[in-house]
Amino acid sequence: MPPLLSIQKLKVDLQDPDRLEVGSILRDVNFNIAEGETLALVGESGCGKSMTALSILRLLPDPPIRMVSGKILFKGRDLNEMSPVEWGKIRGGEISIVFQDPQTSLNPVMKIGEQVAEALRIYSEDHPRQTRGRIQALLMDVGLSDVERIYDQYPHQLSGGMCQRVMLAMAIACGPALLIADEPTTALDVTVQAQILELLFGMKEKHSLSVLFITHDLRLVRGHADRVAVLYAGQVVEEGKPEDLFEAPQHPYTEGLIASLPGSSHRGSPLFNIQGSVPTPFDRFQGCAFADRCGRVQPNCRTEAPDLTEKSKGHWSRCFYPSIK
Repeated sequence: MPPLLSIQKLKVDLQDPDRLEVGSILRDVNFNIAEGETLALVGESGCGKSMTALSILRLLPDPPIRMVSGKILFKGRDLNEMSPVEWGKIRGGEISIVFQDPQTSLNPVMKIGEQVAEALRIYSEDHPRQTRGRIQALLMDVGLSDVERIYDQYPHQLSGGMCQRVMLAMAIACGPALLIADEPTTALDVTVQAQILELLFGMKEKHSLSVLFITHDLRLVRGHADRVAVLYAGQVVEEGKPEDLFEAPQHPYTEGLIASLPGSSHRGSPLFNIQGSVPTPFDRFQGCAFADRCGRVQPNCRTEAPDLTEKSKGHWSRCFYPSIK
């Protein structure tokens, strides 16, 4: 069976308006998501995770950012070849997204009920006019209580966790096949984060969704993802099942991320951190993008770019000298 979503050799560039210089945000990104599957996309800030999500939905601000090459196939069709009318049915209808900060994602001058109703009117032909009861049922479905009151409230009158529940209600309202969750708990308190994640993946099972789960926190992927793709400097550097990445990481960047997790260091010893920083889109390098931060770098790492190759069944890595664990 073909994948629900297939990203093939995706390249996205950034034009610097001051220096008239072009940099690369995404460099040859490839991954697939099957029906009913959760793929976690992980990496530090600046690695291109959110840009990947925006590329899928064609929400890149062009200029200064534009998709240069590659294909994004959804249900076997190239999204870049679809007409505006077709996109009106795809975005929000078949592919929906939950953003990082719910209180800035919602319209501050519209009541909650009006915003959910508007989403349904725009993205669903089956519901030209939604009753108040239908909207309240959606709000109850995402764990909100006292929905009569919430329906007539504005976003600033709700907590961050409540706003994120509203965003999730809007995202699942039209029965999408794919839900993109772009760091949906980043702006929330730790106790609320667990509740939102439980709700998100409960909705996945209830509505038979596929999920692209974007996060910088590797701890979250172990219990929620079917596969993990590690992104660095706009490239997938490792991909596999969570247990494979945690038990036998192949790329030194993945090893560094795991070693940086709380609990990985012994009590009383210094916390591990990956030296250096992620390259900017305007940095130029011939070889491996991680070479300057890698503890086992060799001369050819700086002159040759490694390919993403399968090291064991279903476990891929972009490294000349993978771990021998």
